[in-house]
Amino acid sequence: MSNELNGMKVAILLADGFEQIEMVEPKKALENAGAKVYLISPSKDKVQGWNHDVHADQFPVDIDLDQANADDYDALMLPGGVMNPDHLRLLPRAIDFIKQIVKANKPIAAICHAPWTLINAEAVKGRKVTSWPSIKIDLINAGANWIDDKVVRDTNLVTSRKPDDLPAFNPAMIKLFSEGRR
Repeated sequence: MSNELNGMKVAILLADGFEQIEMVEPKKALENAGAKVYLISPSKDKVQGWNHDVHADQFPVDIDLDQANADDYDALMLPGGVMNPDHLRLLPRAIDFIKQIVKANKPIAAICHAPWTLINAEAVKGRKVTSWPSIKIDLINAGANWIDDKVVRDTNLVTSRKPDDLPAFNPAMIKLFSEGRR
């Protein structure tokens, strides 16, 4: 275990339908770097993961979204999956939570479809990002500069395209979050 993120509190915001590997692998990487990770969700007790279009595992929710305070966290990680960000971006409480993280200039990591929520949080205009290709036009229409690369970093935001990019995304996320604590 490394200790780049010792004592850092990281929120993972997710709803039912998240792509399981896009939560599990980054969470493991964060914990291995010493971070304390909290699953925050509008689902009260458990949140349902998916493997593409098939139900996967359920995970216990640490903090109910209605009780979550962005001031309590040092960074935010947003997993993808189609249903997860599509649901979150319609919840004013979820968008408000993300906006508070953005306003506080805390680091954010988002993969796959997760940048959809960043559009609704007005956090992509003028920023370089990547994502799953199907939301490319949405991001461009929101003012982002979309780049087709495994990982794209723009100051305190790191984005990635898909599960196959996790080997590049996880180290970039750890690096960004470790820099964010200085």
